[in-house]
Amino acid sequence: MSLTIKIHVTANFGLNLQTVRQKKFANYNVRVRPRPIYSSNPLTVYQPKMSTDSVSVKSASSVIKSSLIEPDGGALVDLVVPENERGPKTIEAESMPKVNLTKIDLEWAHVISEGWASPLRGFMRENEYLQSLHFNSVKLGDGNIVNMSLPIVLAIDDETKDRIGSSTNVGLVGPSGDLIGILRSIEIYKHNKEERIARTWGTTAPGLPYVEEVITPAGNWLIGGDLEVLQPIKYNDGLDHYRLSPKKLRKEFDSRQADAVFAFQLRNPVHNGHALLMNDTRRRLLEMGYKNPILLLHPLGGFTKADDVPLDVRMEQHSEVLAAGVLDPETTIVAIFPSPMHYAGPTEVQWHAKARINAGANFYIVGRDPAGMGHPTEKRDLYDPDHGKKVLSMAPGLEKLNILPFRVAAYDTVAQKMAFFDPSRAKDFLFISGTKFLGGCTGKIFSPGFKFALSYMKMRTYARTGENPPDGFMCPGGWKVLVKYYESLQAEDATQQPAILTS
Repeated sequence: MSLTIKIHVTANFGLNLQTVRQKKFANYNVRVRPRPIYSSNPLTVYQPKMSTDSVSVKSASSVIKSSLIEPDGGALVDLVVPENERGPKTIEAESMPKVNLTKIDLEWAHVISEGWASPLRGFMRENEYLQSLHFNSVKLGDGNIVNMSLPIVLAIDDETKDRIGSSTNVGLVGPSGDLIGILRSIEIYKHNKEERIARTWGTTAPGLPYVEEVITPAGNWLIGGDLEVLQPIKYNDGLDHYRLSPKKLRKEFDSRQADAVFAFQLRNPVHNGHALLMNDTRRRLLEMGYKNPILLLHPLGGFTKADDVPLDVRMEQHSEVLAAGVLDPETTIVAIFPSPMHYAGPTEVQWHAKARINAGANFYIVGRDPAGMGHPTEKRDLYDPDHGKKVLSMAPGLEKLNILPFRVAAYDTVAQKMAFFDPSRAKDFLFISGTKFLGGCTGKIFSPGFKFALSYMKMRTYARTGENPPDGFMCPGGWKVLVKYYESLQAEDATQQPAILTS
C-alpha cells in the first residue's frame, strides 16, 4: 500500500459561541505528518480562503472556525433567526403562501439551517441542483469548488405551485402544522424524477428505500431559495441533547483541546469490531504525533429504511458501549447526525464526509461498501464495496479531509474476540457483516470470498431466541438492549397476527 504525506496549515482559533467575531490570522503553523494512517489525499498545502460569494457567505461576522479544519466556503452557515427577530419574522411568514413539509423535508431543513451543508444557504435552486446532480460539487462565486454530492431539494405539487403564484417568498409549515421557517427569493423548476434517481443511485430499479419513501410520491416541481428557520428544530423525542450542531461540536472539540478529530458514521449498533477499528485509529494517530485525538461517534439520525435498528435503540446501545469502557468516554463524543439516509453508495458517502468537515473533523473513517445496500431486485451488492473509499480519495472538494479506510476486522474463533483478519488462518475467522452481506431484506447471506459470515439477520435471530452471540462480539449491556428491542418486535408481531386472522 502506498502512503502519501499531507501538509496541513493550521491556526489556533478561539471559538466563542456567544459573540463570534471576525479574526485576522497573520501566522500559520505548518505541521508535517510523516506517517499518515492507511492512506490520505495527495500532497497538499491547505490555505484557508474566505469565499466572496454572497450566496455562500452570510457575512464576515458569521465566520465559525475550529483549530483543525475550515468549513466549506470559509464560513459555517447558521440560518436560525436570532431570538429578538423571531416575532416580526413569524408575523411576516404567516402572511406568505405556505409550503407543507414532510418529516424528511424537515430533517433537510434542520441539516441546512445548522450548516452541515455549508456553504448552502437553502434548498437548492436549479443552478445548484444541476451542478450537484451532474458534478457532485458546486462552484462558488470566487471560483472555489465545494463537494455537494447529494441534491438537497424541496418538492412541491401543482396545487402548491399554483397557490404560490408570483410570490417571491413562502412560509414553511412543519408536519405538525407549526410554522418553522421562510424560503426567500424562490425559484420553481421542473422535478425530473427519473434523471434525479438515475444519477444519484446509478439505477432506476424498483425498491430503493429513499426513492419509494420520498421521490416517487413527491410533486413534479422543485422550489429553491434562501432559508430562514424561525427557531432551532427540535424533535422532543428525548434525544435532542445528542443533536449537536456543527457550531456546538467545534466548540466541544476546542474545549477538549483536540488536535485531531476522527469521525465514524454508522447506522447499526456498535459491536467490538467497530470498537477495535476506532481504538486502533486513535492509537495510530498518537503514533503519528497527535497528542489528543478525539473520536466523533456520529450515528445517522434521519430517515432510515424500515429494517434498520431505530435511532432511540441505537443511542441506548451506544451508551452501554461507552459505559462498559469499550470506547473511552473521555476521548469520545457521541452525537446524532440529522441527515436522512439515501443508501446511494459512493455518491452519498461524499456527502457524509463533507458534512463532517463542516462539523470540524479532519479525519474520516470509511469502511467497506459505505452507504451501500443490497441490490433491490438482484442477489448482489448494489455498488462495488471498494468504490466508496476510492471515490473519497479523489472527490473534488474533499482534498483537505484525511480519509482513513478500514482495516478488516472479524471474529477470531481461537482468541474468542474481534481481531484484525489474518489471511494465513482465514478458517479461524467469522466475518461480522452488516447489510452488505444480506441480499436486500431477503435474509439470504451473500459473502463472496469467505466461508463464514455472521450477519445482522443472524444477530436478530440470536436476540429473538434469547441466544447469545459469540463471546467478545459485543459488550453484554449493549447486547441486552438489542435483545429487548427484538423481543418487543416479536411481541408486537404476536399481537398483530390474531388481528390479521380475525380480519
